[in-house]
Amino acid sequence: MYALARPFLFCLDAERAHDLALTAIEAAYRTGLNPLLAEKPKPLPTKVFGIEFPNPVGLAAGLDKNGAHVDALAALGFGFVEIGTTTPRPQPGNPKPRMWRLPEHQAVINRLGFNNAGVDALLCNVKKARFSGVLGINIGKNKDTPNERAVEDYLFCLDRVYARSSYVTINISSPNTQGLRDLQEEETLKRFIGTLREAQERLAAKHGARKPMLLKIAPDLSEAELDDIADVLLAAKIDGLICTNTTIDRSVISGAPYTEQAGGLSGKPLFDKATSVLRGMAQRLGGKVPLIGVGGILSGDDAAAKIAAGASLVQFYSGMIYRGPVMIGECVDSIRVRAAT
Repeated sequence: MYALARPFLFCLDAERAHDLALTAIEAAYRTGLNPLLAEKPKPLPTKVFGIEFPNPVGLAAGLDKNGAHVDALAALGFGFVEIGTTTPRPQPGNPKPRMWRLPEHQAVINRLGFNNAGVDALLCNVKKARFSGVLGINIGKNKDTPNERAVEDYLFCLDRVYARSSYVTINISSPNTQGLRDLQEEETLKRFIGTLREAQERLAAKHGARKPMLLKIAPDLSEAELDDIADVLLAAKIDGLICTNTTIDRSVISGAPYTEQAGGLSGKPLFDKATSVLRGMAQRLGGKVPLIGVGGILSGDDAAAKIAAGASLVQFYSGMIYRGPVMIGECVDSIRVRAAT
């Protein structure tokens, strides 16, 4: 069904098509037509971070920023759904246009800029949802919050979402909020993660349940920077790491339309770079910190390659744009085959 709809969606502005696709997925869910979009994969139970996932294939943050479509997206067969990025206060994001498709490369460039309705609106949506599976909530800072006060925004969001999340992702790696990636610098990151870890343990005691906290990093870091991040994460005993966010590198799509547009590049051109970072971090962390592989997954083989590189779980977003929900079952099946060989 998605294959029939895709040519129409690709005639529209990318952001408008994104909104329309979510509306269609929601309508299919409410009318019981989900089987026309995707056949649910057979279970492939996977335990990571102390959480039992029905399968290891999840939806990456960014598709459902406000958690308005959790039930509909989960019903497609994802083993887990990550919503956000959410911020303390609502913000419109960057001026439009701010999203472009590159079909010849199966890629997307976006500079959305954490456009969202704010953490309270997200929580209102989550409370209405019937979903009882694994829900990740991705948190960030408001654009006008200076980096020296950024941790306050993350602490606020962590406190607000803690009770409603299965795990929380700390997003300091989007290229679309000015200066955000500077928080990945070693000494800054050490203080930042240390403060959040202390808050995590306080919240665990308060709520009587410890929720995993994950960090999502950029694919554009140097080997030395990755070394530093690994040291910080091991010392802080963080629960997990997501490799990676979008890239600012345009070398793989040189000469293609829209390469001059600022923003993060996702989709197939990101696969090699993101997988290289994943593999390198798996070696650095030595199995002490579980990894989620994301970036450039457009097929089941891509998902299996992320597992081979050291991931315990995988996520995709751009794959939904180019392949649709059929990707979910394909990725689960490929991971199942790899696990059996």
